[in-house]
Amino acid sequence: QVTLVESGGGSAQIGGSLKLSCAASGYTYSIYCMAWFRQAPGKGREGVATLTNGGSTLYDDSVKGRFTISRDTAKNTVYLQMNALKPEDTGMYYCAADSEGPHPGSWALGLVEEKDFKYWGQGTQVTVSS
Repeated sequence: QVTLVESGGGSAQIGGSLKLSCAASGYTYSIYCMAWFRQAPGKGREGVATLTNGGSTLYDDSVKGRFTISRDTAKNTVYLQMNALKPEDTGMYYCAADSEGPHPGSWALGLVEEKDFKYWGQGTQVTVSS
């Protein structure tokens, strides 16, 4: 079993920055892939950024060049640095982890879905406004 706890959410102005953290505990040795998803009000969860143990990353087109996912293996923590924030970045951000993650075929297509991850955090709210 793996437990994920997010932190770092809050309010930011348009163009500002926030850094989210996700601390993993439990059977962390089993984790191969970690990701950040977000859910805007009234919408489903969408994959924002994904990172494998090998260092491969995948970003949604809407955040490329603005968001960076990284991992501190010693601290069992994954981060999401969010810069140049926009109002459409507003939503609940969830950390996810899995022993496999997306199928290689899906990865090649840039598809990251909820079903690819077994473990989820409780979410942290990000609000971007003027």
